[in-house]
Amino acid sequence: MHIMEGFLPHPWWEIWFAIALPIVAYGVYRLSKVTKKIPEAKPLLALMGAFIFVLSALKLPSVTGSSSHPTGAGLAAVVVGPGITSVLSIIVLIFQALLLAHGGLTTLGANTFSMGIVGPFVAYAIWIAAKKVRLPIAAGIFLAAAIGDLVTYVVTSAQLALVFPTAGGFFDAFLTFGSIFAVTQIPLAIGEGLLAVVLFDFLAKYKGQLLSAMKVIKLPTPASTQKEPKQQ
Repeated sequence: MHIMEGFLPHPWWEIWFAIALPIVAYGVYRLSKVTKKIPEAKPLLALMGAFIFVLSALKLPSVTGSSSHPTGAGLAAVVVGPGITSVLSIIVLIFQALLLAHGGLTTLGANTFSMGIVGPFVAYAIWIAAKKVRLPIAAGIFLAAAIGDLVTYVVTSAQLALVFPTAGGFFDAFLTFGSIFAVTQIPLAIGEGLLAVVLFDFLAKYKGQLLSAMKVIKLPTPASTQKEPKQQ
């Protein structure tokens, strides 16, 4: 979800910037580390950035001052990690604000926090949990992408409720915003989850060695060939 330009008053837009920037700085550190250790991962990083850009640009009007859309950040978090995903997300959000009038510069911190930080970290946690309980890979990818998307709208609902509480207070406003977002976001999250499964299957098929090097998946170890005993 994107909160639009000028919709967050002082001091809220500054607060979200202050929260988001240290995490993005950590992501820059992770990005530098990965590109030095695995230079061949650069095209994959670019692909994940493009995936986030395309999906998050498919916006639908939602609550006044915001929009509803898939994010693409859940799959990126699984493939390149949540820290790096925060960097990719803020780059995407800057380009969308400048080129598409989608989101905004004053709301960049809030949008990065919801779409580029909380959503990806939750998606990554779900992916790790799915692997530990030995869920099929497709199920883990679907849950990570779909729930990561939904968590983004939950955070956005909370951000808006903090700024615009109703007469019933923050919680009442949170439920109001969340229920409106849910109409569009639940089907979008399901669609994003299915698309993420298809793309991940493609990456695993053609870039399995790279995903293994980045510790996303484990490739089966070839069985060791046993030498036949020499005949006496």
